Amino acid sequence: MNARLLALGAAGLAVVVTAGVAFWPAAPGTVPVVDTALPVPPFPPRIAEGETYERCLALLVDDPAGASTLAEGWQVKGGGDGAAHCQALAQIALGRPEVGAGLLEELAARRPADRGRASLLGQAAQARLMGGDADRAFEDAGQAIAAAPDDVDLLLIQANAADALDRAPIAINDLNRALAIDPHRIDALVLRAVSWRRLNKLDLALADVNRAISIDPEEPEALLERGILRQRRGDRLGAAADWQHARQIDPNGTVADLAEQNLALLEAGPDRR
Repeated sequence: MNARLLALGAAGLAVVVTAGVAFWPAAPGTVPVVDTALPVPPFPPRIAEGETYERCLALLVDDPAGASTLAEGWQVKGGGDGAAHCQALAQIALGRPEVGAGLLEELAARRPADRGRASLLGQAAQARLMGGDADRAFEDAGQAIAAAPDDVDLLLIQANAADALDRAPIAINDLNRALAIDPHRIDALVLRAVSWRRLNKLDLALADVNRAISIDPEEPEALLERGILRQRRGDRLGAAADWQHARQIDPNGTVADLAEQNLALLEAGPDRR
């Protein structure tokens, strides 16, 4: 799992969210574009069973409007939680993450404090991040973690929300917990590197990102972040090498675009931080 793709296995929702790996150096007042991916469920635990539930979920990637229509008709016929769940994910897939998040929160409120509730709140938190509401994302993730305190994916979602809220120490605490459970999570290492960088603790940031690259030398987000750190430390050649490598790994992806912008800025003038 990479630093930008948080595939919430417990919740069944895959959403690309920013891990704080913004391209260097962003112009004042600008925000890097955050890609979003459609929900691709189901992963266990599911909150419902049956053929209609499976069919509705299967429509989400290629035909979210069809999934919404199916869920709506199913709800009229008493589809219950399964119909409500599919409708929420369909709204996210249709580009209305705030609507989908609200439906997921309502659904979670009707359930006991179990893994299913944690899954729904984790999905809601991701949707809130997609919609730019980091405060609500942080709140949802915190409630989810209360029900599933050892879920690494939920800890990463809350860390992403904390990072978006400029609360790097809180993000680091969540990431410390996540890495204590799974020391090889590259996405956690890269996000913690970003958080250390925000606190201007570049040695700690570089240690984390080098560790991530030692696990997977072809991880573009880690290379992008190491390039930022190298530039911050005055190593222009090292930064350029990392950004060129990141661009080559996935030339049509968002990381390649960010790496290209960084390289152009590096070539255009003196270092900016």
